[in-house]
Amino acid sequence: MTAAPVRRGRPGHSLDSLLDVAVAAFNERGYDATSMEELAARLGVTKSAIYHHVPGKVELLRLALDRALDALFAVTEEPEATTGRAVDRLEHVVRRSVQVLAAELPSVTLLLRVRGNSAVERVALQRRRELDRIVTDLVRAAVAEGDVRPDVDPAVTSRLLFGTVNSLTEWYRPDGGLGADDLADALVASTFRGLRTRS
Repeated sequence: MTAAPVRRGRPGHSLDSLLDVAVAAFNERGYDATSMEELAARLGVTKSAIYHHVPGKVELLRLALDRALDALFAVTEEPEATTGRAVDRLEHVVRRSVQVLAAELPSVTLLLRVRGNSAVERVALQRRRELDRIVTDLVRAAVAEGDVRPDVDPAVTSRLLFGTVNSLTEWYRPDGGLGADDLADALVASTFRGLRTRS
């Protein structure tokens, strides 16, 4: 007796490829202006082929936002982000966040555009605030350890750092000749030079 075949979804249209197309459309047209019909047309499939993977458009948005947020939260759990001096942990989080942005540019771009217009967006914004808190706590710890200038409020420093990181979505293109590592090196060199206390 042979085993039943494993259900793998429609050939050539994995959930990941569907998500890539959806994120591109959401970024180009806006989430509200993008219909399931348009997504199906872009994929060259019927709407029912999309519903084979997800129950609806809102699930595509949730998955896209989670893709970006999960990658960013994973950075804060890496060993280099959890042990050692706070300023070094902060630098690691900033450097790796740039690399995540480069690797997940469309999803991070979408994340930065949400405004809390739906339950899914509000959850995403809450998770972003938690990331902000983690970074602000690292800045506070680095100030307390004497490695970061104490004359700027830690919350402001955190916002400035990630405002700089987030601005990369406006101009960075992975195929533009500047690699993610070089980009991270440049950003860390330019921002941390002004943050670290002079020895």
